[in-house]
Amino acid sequence: MTAPAEQPRAIHPDALRKAARGCATGVAVLTTRQGEDLFAKTVSSFITLSMDPPLISVAVGRHSPLVQAARDTGRLAVCVLRVGQEQISQRFATPGAGRATGAFAEVRTRTEVTGAPVLDDCLTWFDCRLHSVLPGGDHSILIGMPVAVACSEGEPLLYHEGGYHAPAPLTAPSAPRPDRAPTASGVRT
Repeated sequence: MTAPAEQPRAIHPDALRKAARGCATGVAVLTTRQGEDLFAKTVSSFITLSMDPPLISVAVGRHSPLVQAARDTGRLAVCVLRVGQEQISQRFATPGAGRATGAFAEVRTRTEVTGAPVLDDCLTWFDCRLHSVLPGGDHSILIGMPVAVACSEGEPLLYHEGGYHAPAPLTAPSAPRPDRAPTASGVRT
């Protein structure tokens, strides 16, 4: 006979928020375009999900108009911010500030393949076709299939304990380990 399953204790939202603040995350801006309307939202829940097929994942509040616009158009872009772009992060984290007609004031964008806005001078960007949308509690998880990507030199903007940070190396860079040969992509295995 097996013991009855124990019911999980409810975690207070404040305790969860405090624990989540201890996780350092990169800062990105999720964008899409629907007709002349542009949508953008600062997110910290962006990850590369799969290499084969190429997929990325980003979570945004399920009631955000950006979610419905991405569903309707099938396109989105994720722009990873660099150190020095805190003002852009704050702008698109402000409720209501991430929607514009034609262009965003003070933030230059361009389009690549899908027509979703890509922020000029961001560290890295992923222009994607929408693959799927999954429920995630009070968020929607948008899965995108990148059709174009680019990366530039610089340091990523990080968010930790309620503030912005720049990465700091723990030690000086070391020589490659002989047991970890570079692959064709330059990533060591």
